[in-house]
Amino acid sequence: MPLDPSATPNLNRRNLFTATAVGGAALLGACGTGADEDGGGDAWTYTDDRGETVELGGAPAVVVAFTGLAASLHDYGVEVAAVFGPTVTADGGPDPQAGRLPVNDLEIIGNVFGEFDLEAYAALGPDLLVSHHYEGFPLWYVPEERIGQIEELAPSIGVQVSDSTLGEVLDRHTRLAEALGADLDSAENAAAADRYDAAVEAVRAAATANPITILACNAYGENFSIANPPDFTVLATCAELGVDLVVPEAPADGGYWEPLSWENADKYDADLIFLDARSGNLQAPDLVDYPTWNAISGVAAGQVFAWNSEPVFSHVGAAEILEAIAQAITEAEPVTA
Repeated sequence: MPLDPSATPNLNRRNLFTATAVGGAALLGACGTGADEDGGGDAWTYTDDRGETVELGGAPAVVVAFTGLAASLHDYGVEVAAVFGPTVTADGGPDPQAGRLPVNDLEIIGNVFGEFDLEAYAALGPDLLVSHHYEGFPLWYVPEERIGQIEELAPSIGVQVSDSTLGEVLDRHTRLAEALGADLDSAENAAAADRYDAAVEAVRAAATANPITILACNAYGENFSIANPPDFTVLATCAELGVDLVVPEAPADGGYWEPLSWENADKYDADLIFLDARSGNLQAPDLVDYPTWNAISGVAAGQVFAWNSEPVFSHVGAAEILEAIAQAITEAEPVTA
């Protein structure tokens, strides 16, 4: 079983996914609904990003989803029967990965990594399970040792969010949303697409007007790790838009992070810090007594941005994080020597 994905410990191939790792091209899964060979109009088929095809007698009515994917579907107007994955925090509030989901009204069959209530899932009578797909882990937040039992109850779809550009990831999510009944031409979805386009241009303009240096990182327990921008969807997109992001010299294993000891946490300097804001990670108030953290120029200047490294992959979700990044860049001052 992979380690808790909020952590960034020894970075082997499996636990590289301490954030949404992206970059490079990948094939899109083909999906759609249509008549079967006998002329019926109720057949529903979908070929996912793993190359696996789901064939159902009709459109799935009971869909259970990983929280981050459910949040994306919700933004496009598709609701699910239950979720698994980070949904509510210890105080009962929505986890960042829940996006705009109405968490108080959701059936949650697992809220932390490795937790999946198989009995509750079976009781739902599921037609389909959907989750994100990373290389080395086909269904995100589905316990590996239980995948066989889970897929005996209903087929699954994996939506790839690694080794891809932000545009490709959004396209995969809209394809699934449309297959599940979303009206992508609705006024709400058209407005979301426009907002996303505007957010892209806002980041480009901010990077041009204020060419500061940015360091993206993760703090977890005894681990401090530097993100490798090409391998993270949003960071790679920002780099394409002209944002000056620190590229670590020695990323481990698959390249997603360069792990540093706290003694060496100030190896890289930057004007603005993007700190992984997912639940379970250390945040800026937790780090006030770490000398090497405080030695980073951006930290000393109070320029720390809460970076959601696993955002909601909808046009609204992507626009939201890009807008926040544009604002953070605009408001930051150059403070490095």
